[in-house]
Amino acid sequence: MYMKLITRIAITALALLLVAKLPIGVYIDGLTGALFAAIILGILNTLVRPLLVILTLPITILTLGLFIIVINAGLFYFAATFVDGFAVDGFLAAVLGSVLVSIISSIGNRFVA
Repeated sequence: MYMKLITRIAITALALLLVAKLPIGVYIDGLTGALFAAIILGILNTLVRPLLVILTLPITILTLGLFIIVINAGLFYFAATFVDGFAVDGFLAAVLGSVLVSIISSIGNRFVA
């Protein structure tokens, strides 16, 4: 159980490092910052995201689920305020960063799990 959790955090940290290499406005200072950012993102996605999804369910239904991208970007941007060495330039950068990190993490977790 713990190995799976550690592996998911490592994959998310690597995804953050890869996204930070792209010129989209997401910055990570190093592996330590990426690991802390991955941990904070994991905590936010586990505790806060379900509550936000429930609270914004009418908007999510009206937008056919696309509002989930806004929720993910908001949590991504919010996580950057907690972690030193992790910065996001703006909301558009948060949208692009969160989508790319989600895609890369999903692919990585599929190969490992």
